[in-house]
Amino acid sequence: MEGRGLRGTGTVEKGKRPAAGAEGVRSPTVEVEETFTALRGRLLELMRRGVESPLSDRAFGDLALEVFRFQCRAVPAYGRFVARRGVDPEAVQRWEDIPFLPTRAFKVAPLMVGDPRHAEAVFRTSGTTSGLERRGEHYVRDLSLYRHSLLPNFQAHMFPEGEGMPVHSLLPSPLEAPDSSLSYMMGEVLRELAGGQGGFYWDPRRGKVREGFLEALRGAEAAGRPVLVVGTAFAFVWWLEEALGSDKVVSLPPGSRILETGGYKGRSRALSREELYRGLEAAFGVPPCRVVNEYGMTEMLSQFYEPVLRTAEEREGPLSARYHRPPPWVRTLVLEPSTLKPLPAGEVGVLAHMDLANLGSVSGLLTEDLGRAVSGGFQLLGRSPGAEPRGCSLAMEAFLEAGGHRRRSSPGGGSAR
Repeated sequence: MEGRGLRGTGTVEKGKRPAAGAEGVRSPTVEVEETFTALRGRLLELMRRGVESPLSDRAFGDLALEVFRFQCRAVPAYGRFVARRGVDPEAVQRWEDIPFLPTRAFKVAPLMVGDPRHAEAVFRTSGTTSGLERRGEHYVRDLSLYRHSLLPNFQAHMFPEGEGMPVHSLLPSPLEAPDSSLSYMMGEVLRELAGGQGGFYWDPRRGKVREGFLEALRGAEAAGRPVLVVGTAFAFVWWLEEALGSDKVVSLPPGSRILETGGYKGRSRALSREELYRGLEAAFGVPPCRVVNEYGMTEMLSQFYEPVLRTAEEREGPLSARYHRPPPWVRTLVLEPSTLKPLPAGEVGVLAHMDLANLGSVSGLLTEDLGRAVSGGFQLLGRSPGAEPRGCSLAMEAFLEAGGHRRRSSPGGGSAR
């Protein structure tokens, strides 16, 4: 829950695709466009099958290597980074051996297939740790990959019964925060999975919950219809301080659930996970077994969820045993922090993700989040304390040197949403 932070904020910027080359000449731009279109079609078909359709390790590996080699050609900054690491993309035989790009690179240079000015959206990190001038920016070439990735994954983990319900989010709306990937995600969920029933109740200008939130909760309580409540840990702590010990406590109908996305980022007092979930139960009447943590970041278009709503066995386990489950188009490695070599299951290291939904930017991402591999996914253990891990630092130095950038004096914060 501590390993990610708030999703960022970014503006939607639509434009024309780059023009094709002269008739009869297959220019590098045309080759990039054609390859992107072909890979996009294969990925959309994979995502339409949903998260219950497994992808074999071999099939994932073959597709991941195609995406990696394409991005080395199509994203110049990433291609230079790979070369700086002494890697020939054509010689890489396993996706596990690709150079993973530190997520902090998104604070330094635009990373997109094609002209960043033609991005369909730009999502930005919140910058709450290292200052607004150092916010990471994810230039999203094609929002359809985001939509097709997020919707089946959300459905499977938050509405596993197959039917949606009203969604009340302690977040700013997509109109108020057009550069927030989390607000965009919940806007899609509200429209496509909740039939437009629900709303956004965080006022970003005043930094507080809107009055209509309590009215919406009481309406659900009176109607006896279950709802989903969504929020960052920061927003939930704000509400707990407002509601507990007052007449704002409610008891939501059975079947209601809560999605919390982490993200204190130094903006409020931090509660332990046990304290937060006890508080949520006291304020909303939703037991901890129906509270799900989602792990995501601005730099990734896919998310990870705890599968606690899917089976009774998962719901009844202790919080310490929970883990995050990836969709079929994502794989995660746990790497030794100094050498960035893969670790055996059960050992703690930094997380590296290969997210094929990131076709239009960079798929292989190195985080500073700590975790351990377990059956079915990984356990998230928070961020690396103190100085950044040596392996992450060296990888970032390689990226800066490859692009002729100067290293900043402070490593900065994490991937905020």
